[in-house]
Amino acid sequence: QVHLVESGGASVQSGGSLTLSCVSMNMNFKAYMMAWYRQPPGMEREQIATITADSVTNYKDSVKDRFTISRDNAKNTAYLQMNDLKPEDTAVYYCNAQWLGYALDFWGRGTQVTVSS
Repeated sequence: QVHLVESGGASVQSGGSLTLSCVSMNMNFKAYMMAWYRQPPGMEREQIATITADSVTNYKDSVKDRFTISRDNAKNTAYLQMNDLKPEDTAVYYCNAQWLGYALDFWGRGTQVTVSS
């Protein structure tokens, strides 16, 4: 059974930094596109960063130049480095894995990030 486990969420002050990790289990990690989503309180879940199996990255405009997605295939882990955090970054952050050719799509349970001003 595939598992994705996020960690690294915390409460920080505005301007601070955090690194989220997403460890995968029981999947061919290197074949998957990995993504980070977030869901602010009372709002819809939104995609904020993706990294393909070939390590091509893409970002939502509101996090571009502040957040960096990366992957370590040897550790079956994806990361989200978040710098210059703002109160509007407060959300539950979710890890997602997709293998598009096989219509495989998995989610973690999320990790809470709270940014205070």
